[in-house]
Amino acid sequence: MAFSNLIGIAIIITTAATLHANGITNIQSSAQAAEALRPVAGSFAEIVFALGILGTGLLAIPVLAGSTAYAVGEGRKWPVGLARQPREAVAFYAVIAISGVLGIGLNFTALDPITALYWSAVVNGVLAAPVMFILMLLVRERKAMGQFVVGGWLYWLGWMATAAMALCVFGMGASLIVGRS
Repeated sequence: MAFSNLIGIAIIITTAATLHANGITNIQSSAQAAEALRPVAGSFAEIVFALGILGTGLLAIPVLAGSTAYAVGEGRKWPVGLARQPREAVAFYAVIAISGVLGIGLNFTALDPITALYWSAVVNGVLAAPVMFILMLLVRERKAMGQFVVGGWLYWLGWMATAAMALCVFGMGASLIVGRS
C-alpha cells in the first residue's frame, strides 16, 4: 500500500511538472501520455512510461485480485487467506485466478486503458463514501466486532473521514453539473 501511494504521488507530481506546466490537460491515449513525458525523459519517454505502467500493473493486479478474493470469500463465508494452502481455500484462490485473468484479458480488448483507469477511479471514489458509512455503523456493533469495537477519537476520526469523502463526491457531482451548463 505504501508503494502504491508513493507511485500515486509520484504520478501526480510528474504530471504537474510536465503535462500541466506545458499546457497539456487532455490526454486521450497511452501514446499521448508517453509523448507528454518527453520534456523530462527525452528520447527515453516511451521506455519510462512503459516501465511505469508495467510496475504499477505488477503492484495493482495482485492487490486488486487479492482484495476481491477476500471480499467475495468473506461475504460467502468461505475459508480465505493467503496463509492457507490452495487446497484449503479452493474458492478463494479461484477468485484470485479469475480476477487476474480478467484483468490481464482487458489488455486484449478495444477498451482504452486511460479511459478505463479514469472511470475505475471515479467509480471507486463514488462507492467509497457509502462503504465507509456502512463500515462506520458496523465498527460499533459488538456482535460483529467482538473485542475490537471502535470507540473514542478513532471512531470520530472515521466519521470525519467519511464526511470528507462524501463531500468530495458531492463536490465532484456539482462540478460535473456546473461544467455541463
